Amino acid sequence: MKTVGYASYSAETEMVPYHFERRALRANDVAIEILYSGVCHSDLHTVNGDWGPQPSPIVPGHEIVGRVIEVGPEVSNYKVGDQVGVGCMVDSCQECDQCHHGEEQFCRHGMTPTYGAPDRITGELTQGGYSKHIVLREEFVLRIPDGLDLSRAAPILCAGITTFSPLRTWNIGEGSRVGVIGLGGLGHMAVKLAAAMGAEVTVLSRSTKKEHEAKLIGAKGILASTDEDAMIAAESSFDLIIDTVPVEHDVTPYAPLLDVDGTLVIVGQVGPMKEFVSVPMIMGRRRVAGSLIGGVKQTQEVLDFCAEHDILPICEIIRPDQINDAFKVMEQGDIAHRYVMDMTAMSDDA
Repeated sequence: MKTVGYASYSAETEMVPYHFERRALRANDVAIEILYSGVCHSDLHTVNGDWGPQPSPIVPGHEIVGRVIEVGPEVSNYKVGDQVGVGCMVDSCQECDQCHHGEEQFCRHGMTPTYGAPDRITGELTQGGYSKHIVLREEFVLRIPDGLDLSRAAPILCAGITTFSPLRTWNIGEGSRVGVIGLGGLGHMAVKLAAAMGAEVTVLSRSTKKEHEAKLIGAKGILASTDEDAMIAAESSFDLIIDTVPVEHDVTPYAPLLDVDGTLVIVGQVGPMKEFVSVPMIMGRRRVAGSLIGGVKQTQEVLDFCAEHDILPICEIIRPDQINDAFKVMEQGDIAHRYVMDMTAMSDDA
């Protein structure tokens, strides 16, 4: 299948149109026409080479919403015309204990990311959602529930599941006290999801200037990390803190905010972190943990949860040819919304 997308050839150059071929369908494959593709901070890190050298050309994108246009003969759960999604992975071994537990993201043999990794069968490079089509095995296709706005659903497949998974892992529910560090693309989804679960949610930020926005999406308010008196008064007041900051930073100031047995979960920064002081960890049996995405089953769960509770990310819809401008804005800071590309606006001869 011939298709077209936007690809990166190097960390020093801008994204450009790229014509390539998707594989012919295998028996258990689904072919999807991509309608919308979310723009994740991970995409920017990848093309910038922040996580090491990347193969090229590489087509990013792992927040994908589209329509089924063809299925292989062994596909049983999807048919032509279905509204579907694709998240951060397109394959795993399907045989190890983690895959059997529905946690394919922790596959013992390594899950296959949606872009930038060798296909498990052919070895060819996987290419992501900044394109007009994608082909993948049925087990990693997700159903987009009726009622979800297709143009805003894509970021749920990364920002949504990335924040939903720790909320489920640490059993957040009615009466839980949750802090969210940062009100960017990940942070605003964490606030919406935790509030819908019945938690009391507080945003942790350097200032209170976004307090109105935080309250509008379900937070009770903002705790300014620069206000020493307020930080002292808030000690031992959270069961869980979700840290969405996407750059290297110090978690020490936030540790005393956790109650006994509380957990701070890092979901933003991938890479080096500043050294932290162990005293508040030891004195309160507190912990710092990390969390990736969720498995296929849990990703479907968050899609259904968002449909049930009318939760959608704050999005700015852009054309594919605006991707380089979007990256420049993202490089300047953690924006409080998600960019979503309308892939129907990309012509075949781009």
